[in-house]
Order: sequence, then structure tokens, then C-alpha cells
Amino acid sequence: MTASLTKRELEILSLIAQELTSVQIANYLNIRISTVESHRRNMFKKLQVQSVVGLVIEALKQGWIKS
Repeated sequence: MTASLTKRELEILSLIAQELTSVQIANYLNIRISTVESHRRNMFKKLQVQSVVGLVIEALKQGWIKS
């Protein structure tokens, strides 16, 4: 899969992989929770996954995050 993620999506993905909740991510990045959720939905669509686990697995495969 060769989907490309934005810099912000990669940043959020890294925080998701660190087990932060949407509320924690929003507070950390000083953005709205709805913005975090929107980025998460966009990543699900781009990467064709159904869950956060699938999102993290694909990110590991692509080398976007490290285990």
C-alpha cells in the first residue's frame, strides 16, 4: 500500500501508537477533539483499515512508526 499521509496525520498516528486518547492528543497538539477524529477517519480511509490496531499495523509496515 502506498498511501501518503500528511505531516499532521503522521504526528497523530505516532501519538495513537503511544496509546494516547483523542482527548489527550487534542490537548497535546492544542487542537479540537473533532479535528483529531477527522484526521483519524481520513487515515482509516487512506490506509483502508477498520480499527486503530489496523492503523498501527499498517504504520509499522510502512516504517512510519517504530515498535
